[in-house]
Amino acid sequence: MVLPDHLIRKLARETGMIEPCAEPTSGGVISFGISSYGYDMRVADEFKVYRPQAGQSVDPKKSRPEDFEDFQGSVLLLPPQTFCLGRSVERFRIPRNVITVCTGKSTYARCGVLVNVTPLEPEWEGHVTMQIVNTTPVPVKIYAHEGIAQVLFLQSEQLPQISYADKGGKYQGSQGITLAKT
Repeated sequence: MVLPDHLIRKLARETGMIEPCAEPTSGGVISFGISSYGYDMRVADEFKVYRPQAGQSVDPKKSRPEDFEDFQGSVLLLPPQTFCLGRSVERFRIPRNVITVCTGKSTYARCGVLVNVTPLEPEWEGHVTMQIVNTTPVPVKIYAHEGIAQVLFLQSEQLPQISYADKGGKYQGSQGITLAKT
């Protein structure tokens, strides 16, 4: 079952599933907060912009911190045809009987920006690290502390045999922006 807004509020209050959990907001900002069947999370004001050295390739088994340039500020001007990593303002604590699916907000999608977030598994907790991709041939503005992606919460009547916490997932308790780990 996809969780509606009133159950998201209840879980946020009772389990700390989303902290801080914002009510819906719009008007002059890219909307964020609780939505009909999900939560529009915000991107924090810290980013890691991908700037590889000439001749380098991307290897998910050997993440190179030196290929990223740190940026902090209210507006990131993301260069053309590159990506950055950001993190959610909100900290999530996913209950054992819930999994999430996340998709980028249409406001950014309509400007050629893709947001990639993997599912938040049962009993995962931390700040969400997300990939933000500029597919256009020109720079694009990314606004910190405004909506970036929508998280949909799927609840099961049965508990999984093994949760993310049970298996000691490598991204458990993520703080800040977390690079790829093997």
